[in-house]
Amino acid sequence: MSDVNQLELCVDGETSALADPRPGWYVLGVLSLLMGFASISTDLYLPAMPVMSGSLHANTGLIEWTISGYLIGFSSGQLLWGPISDRYGRRLAVGSGLILFVVGSVGCALSKDAMTLIGWRIVQALGACASVALSRAMVRDLYEGNRAAQMLSTLITVMAVMPLVGPLLGGQIVAMSGWRAIFWFLVAVGLVTLGALYTIPETLPVQSRNTEPLRRAVLRYFELLKNRRLLGYLSTGGFLYAGMFAYVAGTPFVYISYYHFPARLYGLLFGLGIIGIMLANTLNRWLVGHFSYDRVLLSGAVAAFGSGVWAGFAAYSGLGGLWGLVVPLFFFASTTGLIVANSITGALADFPNRAGAVSALTGAVQYGSGIFGSGLVGLWADGTPWPLGLVVALSGIGCLLSMVLLIPSRSAK
Repeated sequence: MSDVNQLELCVDGETSALADPRPGWYVLGVLSLLMGFASISTDLYLPAMPVMSGSLHANTGLIEWTISGYLIGFSSGQLLWGPISDRYGRRLAVGSGLILFVVGSVGCALSKDAMTLIGWRIVQALGACASVALSRAMVRDLYEGNRAAQMLSTLITVMAVMPLVGPLLGGQIVAMSGWRAIFWFLVAVGLVTLGALYTIPETLPVQSRNTEPLRRAVLRYFELLKNRRLLGYLSTGGFLYAGMFAYVAGTPFVYISYYHFPARLYGLLFGLGIIGIMLANTLNRWLVGHFSYDRVLLSGAVAAFGSGVWAGFAAYSGLGGLWGLVVPLFFFASTTGLIVANSITGALADFPNRAGAVSALTGAVQYGSGIFGSGLVGLWADGTPWPLGLVVALSGIGCLLSMVLLIPSRSAK
């Protein structure tokens, strides 16, 4: 039986999932591609940011805000795609998002100034976020509990190849064809992914869909935010993402402009963090097979705190130069492998019938936090590594403090 056929089940004339609770690797590969859209949409053009600054006659902070603008669309769009997917199925929502992503990528490629580019990045992100948010919900459709955490770790490990290759590929594209070619490449990626999406079955059966009006479903986000444990998972992941997008926005200028590291080799330094994420995700897959995901999540939060404060000190003091900063940032990035999958699993665990909405809310908080992380680096930019180190340090502290929300309150005992 093929990978696709393993999942197919006809329900009221529609293709659905769960004929076999163990989807084939082709299906998981497509889910990895969908989950990787956040990375490929940003990491590919990181080496081009200094060049874009000159081409568009924009200062460093304004170019860094192209990442913040992307995150505005990425975080807010998920709040709409989640309820849509719970009502109409995952494929319709993801497919619509991919079309919007392609349109936004064309707009980016044709932009003549930084503000126009920021606007099209928002459109691009509104489409891309459907793929990322709903791929997590599709995993939840297929798996539960620690098994869901294991599969998310697997997908994140595979997906991590994209940001590992992205800056290196982006650097070569810029060198050969200029920065606009990067966005034309993303147009092609969006079209290929759209085709791949319709080679796998729908994962949400008709009988499991939420039939309440979309307006009411959106308002129910406020009810979800009253859940103490959900807030704990959301804020832990959110603070981590604030630090990670500070890392994404700040390192091109810190490594290339401040420490004069060659732009064509920037991807090698950036890739160190991605390798750390992949190794940590592999470790996480083993750990959640032996310990609860809450316990592993706490370990990740402690590690984020320690490495974040270390990075802040290195950025402020300049001790060790370039490598004095690269090393703690490597460890901070690596904690992603212990925090992301487990925080998502915890957030989804108590709401199986609202997986799309909870997944969207999770993504909105994570990438919304990224707006502040990347935005603060751009706002505080002073030509030194200090703004980057400060935001990463504050993010690590926030990760650890958020774990307090996972401690049962006295009234819940």
